[in-house]
Amino acid sequence: MHRRSLQLLTLVTALCAASSARGQTLRAVRLRITRARIEAEGRVRLGLGGCRLLAHKLVLDRLRRRLEVFRPELQTPGLRLTARRLLRVPSQIVALLNAPNFDPARLQSLEMLLSLGAPLSVAHKDILEAALPGRFYELYGLTEDFVTILDRDDAQRKRGTVGVPPPFFDMKIVREDGKTAAVGEIGEIVGRGPILMPGYYRRDDLTAEAIRDGWLYTGDLGFVDKDGYLSLVDRKKDMIDSGGVKVYPRDIEEIIVQHPAVLEAVVFGIPDEKWGETPAAVVTLKAGQHIDADALREWTNTRVGARYQRLSTLDFLDQFPRNAAGKILKRELREPYWEAAGRRI
Repeated sequence: MHRRSLQLLTLVTALCAASSARGQTLRAVRLRITRARIEAEGRVRLGLGGCRLLAHKLVLDRLRRRLEVFRPELQTPGLRLTARRLLRVPSQIVALLNAPNFDPARLQSLEMLLSLGAPLSVAHKDILEAALPGRFYELYGLTEDFVTILDRDDAQRKRGTVGVPPPFFDMKIVREDGKTAAVGEIGEIVGRGPILMPGYYRRDDLTAEAIRDGWLYTGDLGFVDKDGYLSLVDRKKDMIDSGGVKVYPRDIEEIIVQHPAVLEAVVFGIPDEKWGETPAAVVTLKAGQHIDADALREWTNTRVGARYQRLSTLDFLDQFPRNAAGKILKRELREPYWEAAGRRI
């Protein structure tokens, strides 16, 4: 490619990361992708569940067979799959673990199962580790391109974290006052590295907000331990302000999914006259499972760590609204409650 392989190759739309489309410019050199390589190989790696897809030639029958790895109901009984590495978003992993014909013996060829795109709950990680030990990896990253990686050797030792930045990447946790947070202190995750985007396409305002002095401000909250391993807390915009107390929905979601009848759970803030906001939950149940909503809410409220984490309401859905990447659209679940109150915050 011309200009030392720095020619603009494609435009990526971060539909999974924003309510409105924001194009991001990518430079081919960082992915080591050239037109000659695509022509020669006829394909590039396809990451289902992510926001990127580059494909010059694609054999649909081959894609269909690969998709069947995570559509257990389409598989022939007794068939052993030969995949060695799988990259999947949490909703696909949860679906796999709860499929009626899920059989770990059929997946013994797996060397790596990488979860990416959203946090996988600790409860589901434990189930996965018991079924397929020593194969779990997790990647935390943004389309704008900052990443941390938790490999299988650390998956149990650093349970609950999303790993550390790879070589040539830097990370820090920044407090609200702009100072670097101490070990264990919650703040915004900020990072930089060699694959950082040049900016948002024709949105200098968003670029200036996200990239400051060469650092990407992710909008995610987290903290690091003494070894530098990152733990995610929540999105800044999803944090609930209840009577001036910060409530992190993910802490409550981790409790709800421990119930044996629950498949997935989403927690968000809803209007409250006294406290401003209180936590509410929407839950999907496993096939064949039944529980009263009030009973599940009470079960959760007896297990959360503080009174302000207690759910004010809990509802059920057959399935969650999702985007093309498989991520749950929390804003669509939250919106009706705030519309009824006639306000947004």
